[in-house]
Amino acid sequence: MLTITKEFHFSASHVLDRLPSWHPCARMHGHNYVVVLELSAPRDALTEAGFVRDYRELDAFKKWMDDTLDHRHLNEAMVCVSPSAENLAVWIFDLWSARLPELTAVRISETPKTWATYRPAARGGEDAP
Repeated sequence: MLTITKEFHFSASHVLDRLPSWHPCARMHGHNYVVVLELSAPRDALTEAGFVRDYRELDAFKKWMDDTLDHRHLNEAMVCVSPSAENLAVWIFDLWSARLPELTAVRISETPKTWATYRPAARGGEDAP
């Protein structure tokens, strides 16, 4: 299996409203997010040029991220779920896995020292326990 990754950046605010009122993340605050898309393919499934996927084909994701998430309030962009890093990784994966069938994981960072990764057990299967 061959794997490629590409890193993207955006800035946004959020409120994690299911936390106790004393918790600092219960107040509106912002992050400079890092999003890493991981795409994988077996060696015999590479493109004619020898790619898992041409990195230029990820420009559509960058445009979507800039239009949908950058300098936005994530509570409004992700209306169905609390905008934690974990939920953001799942949300992005679910939105983009049909357009990027090689997508195997989404990794989100809110700070240089924290990361959340969503990697389903198998495409179309149940999440790992």
